[in-house]
Amino acid sequence: MTDNEHEIEQPDERVPKRVIGTPPPGSTMIPAEEKKDDDEVPGVYYPDEAKARKGERIVALCFTITALAGIVFIVNYVVFQVGDVDSTAVSNLALGAPLTLALLGLAAGIVVWVRQVMPKYTLIQERHEMATDSATRSYVSETFVQGAKESGFVKRPLLRRTLLLASAPLGLIPLVLLRDLDNSKMPASAFHKELRHTVWGGKTKEGKPLKLVVEGTGQPIRAADFNSPGGILSVVPEGYEHDMNALAKATLILIKFRPEEIKSGVNKNWTHDGIVAYSKICTHVGCPAALYEQTTHHILCPCHQSTFDAADGAKVIFGPAARPLPQLPIGVDEQGFLIAKGDFAVPVGPSFWERGDAEAKVREGVRHERDDGCSQGHRGSFELPRRPHRRGDLPQAQHAQDLSRPLVVPAG
Repeated sequence: MTDNEHEIEQPDERVPKRVIGTPPPGSTMIPAEEKKDDDEVPGVYYPDEAKARKGERIVALCFTITALAGIVFIVNYVVFQVGDVDSTAVSNLALGAPLTLALLGLAAGIVVWVRQVMPKYTLIQERHEMATDSATRSYVSETFVQGAKESGFVKRPLLRRTLLLASAPLGLIPLVLLRDLDNSKMPASAFHKELRHTVWGGKTKEGKPLKLVVEGTGQPIRAADFNSPGGILSVVPEGYEHDMNALAKATLILIKFRPEEIKSGVNKNWTHDGIVAYSKICTHVGCPAALYEQTTHHILCPCHQSTFDAADGAKVIFGPAARPLPQLPIGVDEQGFLIAKGDFAVPVGPSFWERGDAEAKVREGVRHERDDGCSQGHRGSFELPRRPHRRGDLPQAQHAQDLSRPLVVPAG
């Protein structure tokens, strides 16, 4: 034994510690046979190293923004709960902003990565004849027939029938999901009634008809104050100013006419002193038809340009809408405020499956009333309009006249 028996031999040079993610000393991550200079790889052009370093930092910044925005999204999802219209609007903004920033940062980082860090290639794509030759088609046909025989789909009916049985519920799943879109918690009969009627047919707590109030302010409207011909107001039912579900069907537009301007399509018994109330919900897809042309009395829906003649029962004179805007019967109370005398005679808004031809039923009822009135020496004053003509059915002179009306006044 020697005195140096337990001494550890120290290397001449200190070996640095290996960092995680780096190759061990004396080796590289790329094999030697793959190491080539840029000019040794034909068609490959590497970016300048300084430019690549700059692009790398930009990509890292974009990905960092994406990560932070994702964390903010998760936090906002927990913090901002929904329950009413205002909280839902705030939640949408709190979730949409960071999600947009996260996706934008991720997309921008990938684009910069590809354009500034990765090399460029010169590729040549050869074009071949698109049509398949007869030998290939014959081979595919034989392969298909052979696969069908080997699978036993034709030979083994038990497998075929159980496969069809297993596929049937998968086809029913979308129907179940569509059914779940109805969250009304109502029986079918009650839900159909809900679709056909609005809150205008209801009463206040005191049992009085609902007043017409200005949308946004909730101010009741006196008929004597709304006395300017050509005027238009957007109104809602009293007590439902902030009920979005009710306003989706019950919002109205009020239009003031001179007596000589009202045509036969308007039910004059449902007007008061030249004031007519129409549903604001377009009968095409439910957009707010809130643009009014005073000189022609045309109501315009800005979504798909459906045009209604307000002086003639809101008949459709142009556009994809299939029916006129429903008219609401109105009157005044003892104080002179405008009130609803009842609900719409037909469902408002766009079509739905159970709607049917509601106008035909109303037209039939009006015809019976007219016959009864004639038998008593009176003549009816209301005629429900028929299906409108399309723009292509109108004379060309009328086309030019329609296009020459520049004045459009929005309601509300």
